[in-house]
Amino acid sequence: MYEKISTIIDEKKYTIGVYINLKKAFDTIDHQILFEKLEFYAIRGHSLKWIISYLSERKQYTDIYDCKSEFSNIICGVPQGSILGPLLFIIYMNDIFNISSIMEMILFADDTNSFLSYVNLRVLCGILNFKLENYLDG
Repeated sequence: MYEKISTIIDEKKYTIGVYINLKKAFDTIDHQILFEKLEFYAIRGHSLKWIISYLSERKQYTDIYDCKSEFSNIICGVPQGSILGPLLFIIYMNDIFNISSIMEMILFADDTNSFLSYVNLRVLCGILNFKLENYLDG
C-alpha cells in the first residue's frame, strides 16, 4: 500500500483510499463456493479432500452458566485464529479484483483497501462516487 501511494505521489496524482473491514467475514464463507474456487485454482485430489474434511461435519453449541444448547452443524465459515482461515478467506474473496479495472485493490484477510488515482481531484471524486454507487446498486 505504501509503495503504491508513493508511486502515485511521485506521478503528481491525487489518490483516494476506501478501507473496508468486513464484519464477521470469516463466518460467512459458503463452503461449496470455496470448494469450487479451490478446485478452479488447481487444488484437487487429496489436498482438496483434506480441506473439505477440515471444514465439514463441524459442530458448535452455546454454554451459558453450565446450560448447554444442542449441537448444531456449522454449514459455513472457516475457523478463526487458524493459519489456514485467512488464506481460505483470501481465496474466497480474491475475485473482488474483477469489480473494477481502474481501482487498485489490496487484500489482507478481511481488510480490503481500494485506491483510485487521477490528476484532477474533482474528477477523481466524481469517478469514485460513481464507482461506489454502482457497487452498492449491484
